[in-house]
Amino acid sequence: MTAKTSPMGWNSWDCWGAAVNEETVRANADYMAANLREFGWEYVVVDIQWYEPSASSHMYHPFTDLDMDEYSRLLPAVNRFPSAAGGAGFAPLAEYVHSLGLKFGIHIMRGIPRQAAHRNTKILGTDKTAREIADPSSICVWNSDMYGVDASKPGAREYYESLFALYASWGVDFVKCDDIAREMPRCERELKLISDAVKNCRREIVLSLSPGPALPEKAELYKETANMWRITDDFWDDWRLLYDMFDRAKTWCIHAGPGHWPDADMLPVGPIRQVYGRENRTRFTEDEQKTMMTLWSIMRSPLMIGGDMPGFDVFTLGLLTNRRILSMHKNARHAHPVWRRKNGEGESILWVAENAEGGHFLALFNAGEDDVEFDVPLSDAEIGGPCRLTEFWTGRVEEAADSIKIALPAHGAAGFLAV
Repeated sequence: MTAKTSPMGWNSWDCWGAAVNEETVRANADYMAANLREFGWEYVVVDIQWYEPSASSHMYHPFTDLDMDEYSRLLPAVNRFPSAAGGAGFAPLAEYVHSLGLKFGIHIMRGIPRQAAHRNTKILGTDKTAREIADPSSICVWNSDMYGVDASKPGAREYYESLFALYASWGVDFVKCDDIAREMPRCERELKLISDAVKNCRREIVLSLSPGPALPEKAELYKETANMWRITDDFWDDWRLLYDMFDRAKTWCIHAGPGHWPDADMLPVGPIRQVYGRENRTRFTEDEQKTMMTLWSIMRSPLMIGGDMPGFDVFTLGLLTNRRILSMHKNARHAHPVWRRKNGEGESILWVAENAEGGHFLALFNAGEDDVEFDVPLSDAEIGGPCRLTEFWTGRVEEAADSIKIALPAHGAAGFLAV
C-alpha cells in the first residue's frame, strides 16, 4: 500500500518559492540524511516551476517560456538543475537522493503547458496533439503555465500516462499535483485520469493534491484517487491560521488512515523565505510551534518541513526529532477533539486518540491569550484512571495520575501518553 503511514519530508516552497536549485536541494537532502532520517523523515520534494529557467522568487513570470520536450512534457531547467543536461531530467538528482536512503518528489500543475497547446506539439502514444486535448477555459487563476486537460478527449489519457511514465523513469517517489484539490467537481474527471496514471506507471508514487481547502463532501473521492490532500490554502507562520486549523482538523480527522491522509500543509519552521536574501526565521513562537506539531501529530497530518534545514537551530531540530511526539504521529488512531471550552478571553481544547501500541494519547491546547494552570480529570478525556502519564515536550512522568496538572503559556500545548 502506498503511504501506509502519514508521509514525512521536506518541501522547497516556504524557503525558495519557484526558485529552488539543485545545489539547495542536495544540501537539504544531505542534512535530512544526517540528522532526520533515523526519525522517519524521508521525502525531499522540489516544488513549483522547476521547469522555469528565470524563476527567482515566490512570484511567477506570466506566460514565460518553459523547458519542455517534444511530447509536451515539462523538463527541469538545466541552468538551475545542471544534472538534468542531455535529457537526463531529474533522474540524476533522484539517484543522489536515493543514495542517501531518502525518497525524491516533485510538484506539478494540473493540465498541459499552454505553450504546448499554442505550438500544437505531440503527445507520446497517440496521434492527438496538445491543442486537441487542451481546455483553454480551464485555467489556474494564480499561475499561467497550464491549460486544463479535457478528460473526454482522445489523447488525454495518453498524455497523463506519458507524464507519469516519465516521472517513474526518473525515479520519482512523490508527486504534489496543484490547482486541483479544491477544484471539484469541475476537475473530477481530470483527477481520475491523473490517479489512474499514477496507478499504471509501475512505480510506487505518493500522490498529493493541492491547494486547499479541500471539500468535505468530496472526502471519499480524495481517498479513492490520492494519498493526501490539502485541507487549507497555503499555511504560513501566522497564529490566526494555526487557530483556524483546529476547526479544519475536527472536520477531517475522521478520514485519516493508511493510504489516505488529510494534509494540514507544511511546517513553516526554522529559516523560511530565504529567497529574499535575508534572515527570515519563522514568526511562530516556540510555544506555537509545539502547538502546531502536537495538533498535526495527533490528527496524523503529513509532516512536510518548510524551513531550510541546514539553517536549523537546536530548538528546531529538537522540535522535529522528538521521538515521543513522532510516536503519536505514527501510532494515533481514531483521534478526535473531546471538548473546546471558552472562559472569558481564554480557550482550551482537548484531543484524545487511541495508541496502536496500547494506552491513549492526549493533547491539551491553550488557545487563549493568557497563561493557564490546568487540572483536567482523565475522565474528561474519555479514559479511565489512574494512569502513568508521560508528557511529550518535557519528558515529565507522573505515576498513577488521575488528572492532567500542567501550566501552559498562551498558544501553548502539551501532549501525553497515558497507559
